[in-house]
Amino acid sequence: MKTLSFIIFSIIATSMCAMGSFTPGEKWADTDGRHINAHGGGIMYHNGTYYWYGEYKGDYTYRSPGVGWECYRAEAGGVSCYSSKDLYNWKFEGIALSPDTVNTHSDIHPTMVIERPKVIYNETTGKFVMWMHIDNHDYGKASAGVAVGDSPTGPFTYIESVRPNGQIARDLTVYKDDDGKAYLIYSSEGNATMQISQLTADYLKTVGTYTRNFADKFREAPAIFKRGGKYYIVSSGCTGWSPNEAEYAVADCITGPYTAINNPCRGKDADKTFYGQSTFVLPVQGVEDTFIMMFDKWNKVDLIDSRYIWLPIKFEGDELTVPWQDQWSL
Repeated sequence: MKTLSFIIFSIIATSMCAMGSFTPGEKWADTDGRHINAHGGGIMYHNGTYYWYGEYKGDYTYRSPGVGWECYRAEAGGVSCYSSKDLYNWKFEGIALSPDTVNTHSDIHPTMVIERPKVIYNETTGKFVMWMHIDNHDYGKASAGVAVGDSPTGPFTYIESVRPNGQIARDLTVYKDDDGKAYLIYSSEGNATMQISQLTADYLKTVGTYTRNFADKFREAPAIFKRGGKYYIVSSGCTGWSPNEAEYAVADCITGPYTAINNPCRGKDADKTFYGQSTFVLPVQGVEDTFIMMFDKWNKVDLIDSRYIWLPIKFEGDELTVPWQDQWSL
């Protein structure tokens, strides 16, 4: 009887763990039952598998001393990687980019800031390239870091941090276009302006030119995607860890100029982006014209417990909306 009871319990437990829908803002466990630790993340689809990369937060949150704004932090644990076939159930693949725990001056030492990692694949070099925001305790370094790996799950080797084209970089994302060219999109000029720069053919540096977008509008947390030949950027305002109103903009060319439209969010707390902040837009493979808007629901006093808000993007013509749903499925 004990053996039969154990088998029955195992079947029930397995069915409970296997998810088939999204519940935005609720706790989201991986296939081992642990809270997914992949904040400020992005997703790459490669050879039939989705890979989710994000900030691996340490379990202790503190406020940086001597910093004027609410600079809550957790030790930088590197960049985590999760894999999935269905987008609901995620397996922890480990730390794709490990922190340097020995060299206290390293860009990726736990006392530093590693934020918003994004990974793209370079077909020419056969390498996986990761870009991320690199900073120090008071966010004065304001740089972009780059790492490279031979496998989507890592290990990635950290190369360097740079100020792209001599400009500061904070919140950032990377976009690989249909023609294989890749672009770095980052908040710059004291976060007042968003700059877009093409990357070199190996995706490891910027080409030396950039465009200025949303000048003096103080937008951050860019999430970019392409639909029907047009480029869309969803971003947030600059209010630290506190939520604010999202905005989306549209352009015919990836480098701009972009025309700001309005707040795409609809429903309760839409003016606060459902208490989230944009991080990535995920095109769903095999489902025509289907995109998921990914937000982080930050918990500034317990950053590891920050949640994830994934919602479907809806279109009426070219108009983009993100309506709130308590639960939904693809």
